[in-house]
Amino acid sequence: MENYTESRCENCIIRQLNSLKALKKDELKKISDSKIMKSVKKGETIFKEGERLNGVFCVRGGVSKLSKLSENGNDTIVKIATKGDVLGQRSVITQERTNLSAVALNNMEVCFIPQQHLQDSINNNPNFTKEILLHVASDLKFADNVIVDMAQKTVKQRVAQILMYLDENFGIDEDGYIAMTLTREDIANVVGTAKEACIRTLSMFKKEGWIITDGKRIKLDDKKALYRLIEGF
Repeated sequence: MENYTESRCENCIIRQLNSLKALKKDELKKISDSKIMKSVKKGETIFKEGERLNGVFCVRGGVSKLSKLSENGNDTIVKIATKGDVLGQRSVITQERTNLSAVALNNMEVCFIPQQHLQDSINNNPNFTKEILLHVASDLKFADNVIVDMAQKTVKQRVAQILMYLDENFGIDEDGYIAMTLTREDIANVVGTAKEACIRTLSMFKKEGWIITDGKRIKLDDKKALYRLIEGF
């Protein structure tokens, strides 16, 4: 009974992290009665670029990468989605095909919410509409910053920046390594460079004593040096 209670949207604290916090109790009840809880294994695709979605995915646990495939076949990671993020929201609202793909970076728990309930709340709940606009605006601001970084920062600066981001947002494990592990290819796809260039950059960081590596795991050993690099000092 406890697990059932915790799975109800009315009692879920995760919705406080997204636009669903503006929904009324009766709206949350309708969603709870129709949503589907899904387990997604590491490496599985939640949705592919170009799909038409009939609902959104609210992340209860785990991490996924949102990426876009370029014409030359390169996969660029646009965002790393974590607990509380709502995936596919923009596509469902605009009724357009998805512009990005979503793939689980580790085992995830997501709630699939049918489109109809979101549309009803958008039409009848101004506070919910406002919250959605605020989140879309936040995503656009983030995208603007990514574009500027791509144009103005070097590969070394961008690699340092993603390492600091992972450390600040996911914390460290008991050994001091960043708790969120990305492959070298994933890091390269986030910063927009070749895998080989990413590996050379990480090797340089390690040689300078700024990071320590153990397989895929990375520990930030000199954050001040990484910060100075990011700021161009």
